[in-house]
Amino acid sequence: MPTLLGYTLLFTFVGAFFIFFHLVLGKFIRPAKHEEEKAAIYECGEPTVGSSWIQFDLRFYVVALLFVIFDVEMVFFFPWAAVFGKLNALANPAVSLLPDDQKGPLIQALIPDAAANTVIHPQQANIMAWFSFIDIMIFFGVLMVGFAYLWKRGDLDWVRSTAAEKESISTSSSASSAA
Repeated sequence: MPTLLGYTLLFTFVGAFFIFFHLVLGKFIRPAKHEEEKAAIYECGEPTVGSSWIQFDLRFYVVALLFVIFDVEMVFFFPWAAVFGKLNALANPAVSLLPDDQKGPLIQALIPDAAANTVIHPQQANIMAWFSFIDIMIFFGVLMVGFAYLWKRGDLDWVRSTAAEKESISTSSSASSAA
């Protein structure tokens, strides 16, 4: 345990020194020319419109949140692909003809706690592969339903039409006043 603590402290010290060293080096090397254009305020590469004391534009927040949501969901495809590939390899009739000691690493990679004499027959691997394929298609379908909902709602449009929003508000208010 003390060696682990020592390595952790050493890693932390070297990392902090590395950051500090490069920040100080950059301070001394870079030119210190303060120009008016450099001092101008901008937001994500776009010049600000109006006062900078107004609320942050929610378009940036919504797009970033949607990216994070769909990016995190896509991470679930990688473990599935690894399992699906190994199951397909075990379902291959040519692999079933191999001796058990050559199939062992494939089974061990698929089931890490498996005993050395564990055997997965090609039919079982085929059924499990189809089950995992259907499972990921359901997951992908739910993901696409969410994507279609966001698209229909207009959350993926960078510039929303304010005229369309005013029309929907006016038609809903005229429908409620007619009733």
